[in-house]
Formats: sequence, structure tokens, C-alpha cells
Amino acid sequence: MKFTEAPIKGAYIIDVNRIGDDRGYFGRLWCQKEFKDHGLIGNISQSNIGVSKSAGTLRGLHYQVAPHQEVKIVRCSRGAMFDVILDLRPESPTYKQWFGMELNEENATMLYVPEGCATGYLTLKDNTEMYYHATEFYHPESATGVRHDDPAFGIEWPGEITTMSENDVSWPDYQG
Repeated sequence: MKFTEAPIKGAYIIDVNRIGDDRGYFGRLWCQKEFKDHGLIGNISQSNIGVSKSAGTLRGLHYQVAPHQEVKIVRCSRGAMFDVILDLRPESPTYKQWFGMELNEENATMLYVPEGCATGYLTLKDNTEMYYHATEFYHPESATGVRHDDPAFGIEWPGEITTMSENDVSWPDYQG
């Protein structure tokens, strides 16, 4: 795997080293040792999948607060999506800044989302499948989010948003 620092402090873009031939390719998506060698949290508590039927579906921006903060390692396994990392750590030099990039089944790129950062994504193709590892179990009492269009952040989404959950639409303005 190739680890490249993202513009958000502590976030990484992770590319798969592909070993290929005329049959296709093989690559490693997870290696606890490689994560630890880069100083990253490498203990996975659960893996999750999300499938969105239509392009234009926005999910997020979600995160868990202490004592259940989590790292997420996000990947698109089918279709395409624009994934955003939003820094919500007041002590961070990139506080309230965001970074987004396209993840798709062709590039097999992953994003390492550090604790204290929210993440969300907009599907760019129908039947997009997102897969992510989390370093903490889901705790509903710690789960929260921020609105995709909160003026405190100015996130620029690359397409029309056509579908969102009522929960994601109703997050209040960020007061951090």
C-alpha cells in the first residue's frame, strides 16, 4: 500500500499496490503492520457496507464523539463516490477545513479518516457500494453529524444532491 498525506492533519490517501497480469490484478487492502509502521491506528472493530441505488445520494457527514471516537478507512468497491473528510478537532491546524476526492471501483483508493473528523459521500453513479473499516464499535449515544451545506465549512459537492435522509438534512448549524 502507498500512504500519502491528505490536506487534513492526520488523514491519508491510501493506494493499492497492484500486482497484475493479463488476468487482472491482486492487491492488499489491509495490513495492520503497514498501518502501525505509518503511525496509524490499526485495530479494526467492525467493517460496514453501504449501497446507494441512485447517483446523487448523499450520506453524512457522520462521526462519533468521545469516548467512542473512531478512525474510518473508506473505500468504494462498486460505482463511484465523492468522499469528504471534515476536521472537527478544535486543536487541529486544519480545524473546520475539508478535503474531498473521488473514490471508485477503478482506482481502489481508500481514505484514512482520523478520530475527530466527520466523513460523508455523494454517489456519482447508480448502485454505488461503499465499504469501510471502523476502529470503534457503533455507539448510538456517541453518533452525531453535521450538515452537508453548513456555511461554517463551505463544502463544494461535485454534483446535484437528490436524495438524503431526514436525519442528515436536519443537523443544526455547527456551533464548535
